[in-house]
Amino acid sequence: MGIKELHNKKDWIKAFPVMKQLRNQLTEATYLTMIEEMKQKGYRLFAYEEEGDIVALAGVIIDTCFAWGRYVWVHDLVTNEKVRSQGYGKRMLHFIEEWGKEQGCKQVALSSGLEKELAHQFYEHKMDYKRKSYVFRTML
Repeated sequence: MGIKELHNKKDWIKAFPVMKQLRNQLTEATYLTMIEEMKQKGYRLFAYEEEGDIVALAGVIIDTCFAWGRYVWVHDLVTNEKVRSQGYGKRMLHFIEEWGKEQGCKQVALSSGLEKELAHQFYEHKMDYKRKSYVFRTML
């Protein structure tokens, strides 16, 4: 089946159980409301399907800044917990890299929670991504 972009509510609902594994605070209603708003700002949601089941998701946006030029920002990257460590995340990220090149981007960037050591090992050792900065935030 491969990787495809999800464009409609039916597909977004199908993807929700996998997205919830990454963003466990989301309800389906909040997810659907937020994805509509995010899509208006350029958010794209890609799904990796195998035999009709979604095995991985990547939610991305293209942006431009002085520091990086035109780049892909990965907001969400998750492999279904039932099939982790089988190469789906790696294939999904390679897809995003190639897609980004086609869109004229020079790099892919993402943020990963400090507690996600396995994810950090994946990005650094399997994907050859480099730690380049910290993300700081405050609640409003």
